Amino acid sequence: MNLAEIKYQKLIVWYFSGTGNARFAAESIAGNAREKEVNSLVFNLAEHNEKITSPGKETLLGFCFPTHGFNASPIVLKFLWNFPKGNSDVFLLNTRAGLKLSKLHIPGIGGLALWITALILVFKGYRVIGFRPLDMPSNWISLHPGVRNKVASSIHKHCTQTLKNFTNRILQGKRVLNGFLWLPIDLLVSPISLGYYWFGRFALAKSFFASSACNNCNLCIEECPVNAILEKDGRPFWTFKCESCMHCMNVCPHRAIETAHAYLFPLWWLAFSLLPYWIMKELYRFGYIPGDFYQQYFDLIFYAIMIPVGFVLMFLGYELLHWLLGFKSINKFITYTSLTHYSWWRRYLVERHKKKMI
Repeated sequence: MNLAEIKYQKLIVWYFSGTGNARFAAESIAGNAREKEVNSLVFNLAEHNEKITSPGKETLLGFCFPTHGFNASPIVLKFLWNFPKGNSDVFLLNTRAGLKLSKLHIPGIGGLALWITALILVFKGYRVIGFRPLDMPSNWISLHPGVRNKVASSIHKHCTQTLKNFTNRILQGKRVLNGFLWLPIDLLVSPISLGYYWFGRFALAKSFFASSACNNCNLCIEECPVNAILEKDGRPFWTFKCESCMHCMNVCPHRAIETAHAYLFPLWWLAFSLLPYWIMKELYRFGYIPGDFYQQYFDLIFYAIMIPVGFVLMFLGYELLHWLLGFKSINKFITYTSLTHYSWWRRYLVERHKKKMI
């Protein structure tokens, strides 16, 4: 690309990242731009406290962020909502849960992640010229094992070339709107996106615990991107601010942070299914819900009961879990019934695979 074709004098990229995928994307784009002699800055939006002023049209703005529950993280949405109005060109890039089968790269699903963020910026006066997902290695290891090192390194190499091509086009002011190709699938999963944002993320926030392998180094507390982990009773305690970015689980030097699968699955079943259904049936049996109304609005009544009951029971259940973990035998039982405890349930962190690529 001829330097004369470059439209912008400056590039500013903000990112939010748990295990490094979005940061990898942001730093790669900025690095590619510097090679084209474009003054480039990269900021972690979770740590960016300086007042932001609207730049001129000679500056290209970028936002890189992970997809959480088929949506953008609340911290990203809040940052963009408070972002000043302007008329600059911007690009949006969300990292999705990518996988690889043999030589085939399998894409993830973005849901509303790109669409809501784009609408916020368009509402503020910006012109979106870059609008695409990037399929980085899937890292939601509370629900599935981390990808193998060989697979992660291969995906990184593939994404490195994708990011180089993406940077070259947007620096020329050309539109890259790959995200529109995924609109039908994104619309299909949009109810899950909204459900996760308003409800599911709070349940997952209460899925982590520190096993007896924890030596109270407090690294998880210090490095949490959203300051969601506290020290309580001499052990880490995850609050509802947790966004399940998996950073703590992946950086813990002792693999002490686990997901309490054997405890949480029965608790979720009780909180979000069995107990609300029993309460609804009892209210109907004693005449507090009229028969016609009960038959016609069965689902609506169930969800109206499930949401408050589920939240309360989930909160109380996690408090109970934290108390039970103070007993050595119970701590070991919950640890050994956690899938994340075992070595074959791999951890994923982008830094490990960047080194393999050098």
